[in-house]
Amino acid sequence: MKRSEDEFEQVAMPHARSLLRFALRLTRNPYAAEDLVQETLLSAWRAFHQLEAGTNARAWLFRILVHAHYGQHRRLQSRLQTVELTAAAAVAGFTDPERMEVTQALDRLRDDYRSVLLLAVVEGFTCREIAGILSIPMGTVMSRLSRAREAMREALAPGAIK
Repeated sequence: MKRSEDEFEQVAMPHARSLLRFALRLTRNPYAAEDLVQETLLSAWRAFHQLEAGTNARAWLFRILVHAHYGQHRRLQSRLQTVELTAAAAVAGFTDPERMEVTQALDRLRDDYRSVLLLAVVEGFTCREIAGILSIPMGTVMSRLSRAREAMREALAPGAIK
């Protein structure tokens, strides 16, 4: 059965903002993030016929985005740029210096730790969903998440060397 453009828009497009938010944190570059989301949505459109009804479309889209990012990363060796934390930090009541400190601590994390931490904490995925998105075992997700949280605690502890 051929799936329609309208069905794709209903399934995929509501997740565009969260895809962009995650892409911004991965790439640290607004232009690269937008390109990554466009590449993700194009890939999703091309493979939309493979998405089974009842499947977690959000996790499927994030998995496509992660694979696209790592493909781009291997090809381009993405440039490091600081991205300001989104409204989540502002809603949490962070001041500008605190937001910058958190952003810098995130930027210092290894890519694999940062990805797991952002998917879990910011995007709200379960460890099982993250394992599917990143194509890694759930135990690896849990250990990376634990190590990422510990690294953030150490980086943000009072008196930590910045």
